[in-house]
Amino acid sequence: MNILQSARIALRALRVNKLRSALTMLGIIIGVGAVIAMVSVGSGAQARVAEQIQSLGSNLIIVLSGSITSSGIRLGQGSQLTITEDDAAAIAREIPTVQVAAPSNRGSAQVVYGNLNWATGIQGVTVDYLEARDWGLDAGRPIAPDDVDGATKVALIGQTTALNLFGDADPLGQTIRIKKVPFTVVGLLSRKGQTSWGQDQDDVILIPLSTAKKKVLGAAQANYRSVGSISVKVRQGEDMTEAESQIRALLRQRHRLQPNQDDDFSLRNLSEVLQTQEESTRVMTYLLAAIASVSLLVGGIGIMNIMLVSVTERTREIGLRMAVGARGRDILLQFLVEAITLSLIGGVIGIALGLAGSRTISYFAEWRTLVAPEAIALAFGFAAAIGIFFGFYPARKAARLDPIEALRYE
Repeated sequence: MNILQSARIALRALRVNKLRSALTMLGIIIGVGAVIAMVSVGSGAQARVAEQIQSLGSNLIIVLSGSITSSGIRLGQGSQLTITEDDAAAIAREIPTVQVAAPSNRGSAQVVYGNLNWATGIQGVTVDYLEARDWGLDAGRPIAPDDVDGATKVALIGQTTALNLFGDADPLGQTIRIKKVPFTVVGLLSRKGQTSWGQDQDDVILIPLSTAKKKVLGAAQANYRSVGSISVKVRQGEDMTEAESQIRALLRQRHRLQPNQDDDFSLRNLSEVLQTQEESTRVMTYLLAAIASVSLLVGGIGIMNIMLVSVTERTREIGLRMAVGARGRDILLQFLVEAITLSLIGGVIGIALGLAGSRTISYFAEWRTLVAPEAIALAFGFAAAIGIFFGFYPARKAARLDPIEALRYE
């Protein structure tokens, strides 16, 4: 007897008990569907984290002012601006792996346009800031060197700020007032989206750093050249950890810190932070898939139970087939094909259920889902393996029946 004949006999046996076959497949259907849906949710989360890494800027290290000690009291981080524009220039000049180093100051203000106003973040930046952050323009021009040198009153406006001040109107060339100082909008920033900690990067206005210090945000009295942060972009393919070590060594040298003194600045490797979040999301995806796989295991046990019952019910049939010449391997193949058929049909229905479930989750929960072909293939292959594994014992039991005892079975 060949496999085709065994499959035909198996399908005929499954059709005789349609309800029982359907209930047997239910565990496999739910398991496969759950695995695909959960993996798609996890993959969507991973893709979102990857987008956030790109939105912050690739290969980005942020230098921030650290804590200082005054009269034996350690003040909080950023309590005094300890980094300067000269530090940024030295980083870009002396560390070969650094592409650009862009100093910036950040504050907030109420921005007015006509009879509309909006509270937003104001950042004083240099010409290298957009390159450091991989930030493009949808319209207009970037901040030019002449704008920084001459402290001109020009502004680049983020998408969220533009929407709240101008609606659908074109903001280019319009005049806005920041702390009663008029600025001309010369560029519209491309959309960046939210960071992983929920900050809207598009709710911002960029102005020349010199203008921010002189007319909007002010400057530190102790050192006019001091800045709040430096965005350092490392060249593609370079070791971020090594670049971070070189930046730390250079700043400690420039700030004349002794070996026993703490850093008066802090470094944040944003790629490492978000990659750690991505790894956490990946672990969560595996955990969800493992939990969903329990349903497949339960479905396999259900298949084994039903096949054992089927062997018991069809004992006389097995004895009769053996009496007319069927060999043990023919009986083994028949029952094994039945178990695998149950698993495969359940797997196909489960795939459809999983795809529909992922779309439903995406629509109603507004979560991003990403269905990976690998997840579908894995779930389907696991379902087939379940059929072979849990179907083998009942099939072997049927194949080992004594024909005479089987014919006498009541």
